[in-house]
Amino acid sequence: MSKPQQQATFNSNIIDSYKEFWNWFKKNKSAFFKVILEGDNIHEDFFDKLSEKLDQVKEGIFYLAGMHDDQTVELTFTVDGNIKNIIFVEELLAVAPKLKGWKFTTLKPAQDMTDVTVSIGGYTFSFENLHFFANETPGYPDQIDICIVYDEAVTDENRDTIANGVYLFLDNYLGELDFIMNIDNLQVLGKSETDAELIPVSKLKEYLLWRQTEFVEKYKGTRHNTDDDHYALLEAELENGDPLFAMINEDLMQWDCKSSHPWILAVGIGYHAEGNRGIPDDESSGYLEKIEDDIMFQLKDYEGYLNVGRQTADNLREIYFACSEFRKPSKVIYEIQKKYAGSFKIDYHIYKDKYWQSFERFGGS
Repeated sequence: MSKPQQQATFNSNIIDSYKEFWNWFKKNKSAFFKVILEGDNIHEDFFDKLSEKLDQVKEGIFYLAGMHDDQTVELTFTVDGNIKNIIFVEELLAVAPKLKGWKFTTLKPAQDMTDVTVSIGGYTFSFENLHFFANETPGYPDQIDICIVYDEAVTDENRDTIANGVYLFLDNYLGELDFIMNIDNLQVLGKSETDAELIPVSKLKEYLLWRQTEFVEKYKGTRHNTDDDHYALLEAELENGDPLFAMINEDLMQWDCKSSHPWILAVGIGYHAEGNRGIPDDESSGYLEKIEDDIMFQLKDYEGYLNVGRQTADNLREIYFACSEFRKPSKVIYEIQKKYAGSFKIDYHIYKDKYWQSFERFGGS
C-alpha cells in the first residue's frame, strides 16, 4: 500500500460560493418573500431560480419552503438522505445572514408528530397505525436494526408506497440527521407479516437515544494505527474473464472494534485501459497511486480514517476507508474530484456499515 510523500494542496472556492449565494439571496429576498406569501408562480419565480443557484454552490442540496408564521418564511435545506452532502448544507447555513422575514433551517428538524398524519398515495401514517420492534442479530450486538410495522396489509403492489410513507414520517418524527445517524437498518412490514411484540412508534426516539448513548460510551476514543499492518493481495476473475485485483488490510479485517468506525467511504476512480483487460498500465497506475496518496494525507488513520484496501478491475479503481465520522471525508474527496477533474472521473459514496459487512467478500470477520 502506497504511503503519502507530500502534502496535497487544494484550491477550494466553496466558501466563496457560500458567500456569493447569500449575497445573491439578500438582493432577491423581498421578491422571494412576496412569491412565497402570495403563492403564485412559486416554481418559476422562486424554486427554479433557487435550484439553479444552489447547484452552483454544490449539487445535491435540496430545500423545503413555507410560511413559518404570518411574517416569516421558513426555508429548510436538506440532502434528501445523501450523507456525503450533509457537511455542505451545514457549512452553507453556518454563514447564513439574519434576514427579517426569513428563517433558515439546517436539515429537516424533528417535529412533534403527536397529532400529525402524513399522507402519501392514499395511505396515512401516524402514531396510531405505526409500531416497531428491534431485531437482535447474533454477532452484531451494536447493530440498530429496526422493523416498522404498518397496521394495514402490505403487498407487493403497495410496499414501495408504504415504505416511502414510513420514511417520510420518520424523517419528520426523528429529524433528518438523527434518522441517518441512529438507524443502521430499516425494514417495513405489514402487521400480518410478523408475530413480534410490537412497541408504539412514539417510543422509537427514546429507544434510539438509549442505544446511541450506549454505543458512544462503549467505543469512545478507539483508534487504530495501520503503519505495521499486513496486507493481502487477492485475485479473482470477472464474468467476462478479465482479472480483478484487490489489496486488503488483513489486520483491520480481523479487528474487533470495527463499530468504532461505522462510516464507509468508497471512492471510485475511472481510467482508460484499452487492450489491457481493464487493468491500468504503468502510467495510469502511477496517477492512481498519486490520487490515493493525496487522499491518505488528508485522511489519517490516527484521526479516525482507516484505509481498508482497494479493488482494481474493469477500468475502475475503488478505494475503501472506514471512518469514525463522515464530514471530513466528504470534503476531502469533493476537493479531490475537482483537483483531478480534467484527468479522471472520480465518484464517491458514504454509507453506514458498523460491522463492515460490505467487505466480507474479501474474507476476515
